Amino acid sequence: MPAKVESTPALPGLSPVGGKAVIARFDGGHLSSDGGVLVLREVERRLDVAGRLAACIADPRHPERVVHGLDEIVRFRMLMIAAGYEDGNDAGRLRTDPMFKLALERLGSDAALCSQSTISRLENLPRPRSLLRMGRAMIDLYCASFRQVPSRIVLDVDDTFDAVHGEQQLRLFNAHYDEYGFQPIVVFDGEGRFVAAMLRPAKRPKGCEIRAFLRRLVRQIQANWPRVRILIRADSHYCGPEVLSWCRANGVDYLLGVAPTSTLRRRVEHLQTSAVARHAASGGPAKLRRFTEFYDAAASWPRVERIIARVEAGPDGVDTRFVVTSLPGGSARAIYERRYCERGQAENHIKSWKRHLAADRTSCTRATANQMRLFLHAGAYWLMWGLRTLMPRRSSWRTVQFDTLRLRLIKLAVRVVELKTQVKLHLPSSAPGQSILTLALSRMPRLIS
Repeated sequence: MPAKVESTPALPGLSPVGGKAVIARFDGGHLSSDGGVLVLREVERRLDVAGRLAACIADPRHPERVVHGLDEIVRFRMLMIAAGYEDGNDAGRLRTDPMFKLALERLGSDAALCSQSTISRLENLPRPRSLLRMGRAMIDLYCASFRQVPSRIVLDVDDTFDAVHGEQQLRLFNAHYDEYGFQPIVVFDGEGRFVAAMLRPAKRPKGCEIRAFLRRLVRQIQANWPRVRILIRADSHYCGPEVLSWCRANGVDYLLGVAPTSTLRRRVEHLQTSAVARHAASGGPAKLRRFTEFYDAAASWPRVERIIARVEAGPDGVDTRFVVTSLPGGSARAIYERRYCERGQAENHIKSWKRHLAADRTSCTRATANQMRLFLHAGAYWLMWGLRTLMPRRSSWRTVQFDTLRLRLIKLAVRVVELKTQVKLHLPSSAPGQSILTLALSRMPRLIS
């Protein structure tokens, strides 16, 4: 019997353990470090994010010569982003990864996935009309994610700075950040679902631009839900006369921050003095909050509005904030603390999208390609959000950050063995997330497709 020939040499320089030599070779077979992509595949199949986006793009390729469909390319890129591979260049080594091939139903040693150049061509393929259709498709996906039509939804509208370091279209210098970049408008709902994203230059949006954006957004939501009540929640630079007038005319509620003015400050002078005196009398380090409300209007507003003021006195002095709202009921404290302050969660959602899913990788030259990237990263957000919603409501898994979710449930070693009638996946026996992964897969039918 001939001697067995090792396929690869052993790694050199490994110290012995317990008197035994340590021999390590790269001969384990079809292994992957992303076993949890299996679960993301099931989430994507039910949400059909890739199919919705790909349907908005006209494919100019000859059908008989197409090897990778647009939906497959989009799906591959979204799975890459969700698994932590933020660059399209990573496709060069992941196109033969057995787990990604399994997720995209390409079995066999010769069925490689698409390359980086194919992904780059996809990013540059959509034109403005296609991107508008994709924006509407993202809103339709948002509406389809509900089991029942809600009576009211809350939309948190915000913008975020995205620094760039090239000659990208639409880039603009922002003096506040002292960098060139973009400042896209992003919308999440009150429960953390992704709704919309629009690429734009790095400057504060004007009232007419915000009004046009909200018009398209609300129109598409109402195309799905004609009777839903919508509450727009945002900070002070979204509080312009154009926005207030449009919301009033279209029956859209609003809860917006208001920049303090001398007129507004005169309204709360007595309350500020009283709050400071009470805090000084208490002698404690805790801050004291007081609330009041009144009707007033800026010179540019078409009518008076309900304005709520929050006065906070503490060791560092007094801090006053104002919000304007169309909501008729509720105390000033309840509206500010229970409704407006919840807007801070939108900052966490943006952080998840940018930091954990690298949505700020807008390094393409063309603006249309960078807008396409925003949609791809939004699709990856939906995959991770869908996985997190499968977790038990009162467990820490339901609020865990996306990077932690990826580290514990996606980054799993797996050996893929393809047999004649089945594919076997051998996951580590010591994997710490076995029970929660099993629970997530058992709850998968709850996701709406």
